[in-house]
Amino acid sequence: MNYEDILYAAKDGVATITINRPDKYNAFRGQTCEELIHAFNRAGWDREIGVLVLTGAGDKAFCTGGDQSAHAGSYDGRGTIGLPIEEVQTVIRDIPKPVIARVQGYAIGGGNVLATLCDLTIASEQAQFGQVGPKVGSVDPGFGTAFLAQVVGEKRAREMWYMCRRYTAQQAYQMGLVNVVVPHEKLDDEVAAWCAELMERSPTALAIAKRSFNAATESFRGLASLGMQSLALYYGTEESKEGVRAFQEKRKPNFRKYQP
Repeated sequence: MNYEDILYAAKDGVATITINRPDKYNAFRGQTCEELIHAFNRAGWDREIGVLVLTGAGDKAFCTGGDQSAHAGSYDGRGTIGLPIEEVQTVIRDIPKPVIARVQGYAIGGGNVLATLCDLTIASEQAQFGQVGPKVGSVDPGFGTAFLAQVVGEKRAREMWYMCRRYTAQQAYQMGLVNVVVPHEKLDDEVAAWCAELMERSPTALAIAKRSFNAATESFRGLASLGMQSLALYYGTEESKEGVRAFQEKRKPNFRKYQP
């Protein structure tokens, strides 16, 4: 596959996958998801690769979720919602190798979900985390909600989704969403150090450990499948479309008129 939306590099047993849409704050569209699925499988089953790093191009954003400019009520690609994001989430969990999220900027919406799903998250002091779904007529009704609660606790997860606030890297660290926070200029050195340590570990032991951790939350895959089916129906409603219109028109949405 020729990549248009991502960059792929492999060196010293480490594969780095970079979402390369800085003009869109590294938001993903259908093409991005297809390339991410391919790249994760490519690296995940390559015997020469021991660790994967997921990041975003530039300093502003790790990833800001689904590209709202490509979402007018629904996406137009493959997958339950026209975007195979479930498969991106699944492949991160299913490959038998550690995946590190290198978060140098905004990890918002679906980007926050990706950072949560990665095995480890290393953040710059400039990083920001948070959810926006209820502000734009969307939600991640599976790994983005249930698994987030597993990571940061029910109260914090509900706060993140209901209030749609942003959290500093240090706040994310305190709630367990991030493993370590470092000065921005030290981010690459820190990621490299963690990768080097992981490359010294038994790959089989790491694979068993990862699958053991995942086994306890595997039911969330079913929740995600059911939730995405509901989300596809929700995207067809005027309530959800109001969120998209408001985002594109740079105004506050008027959701209350759709109160049942």
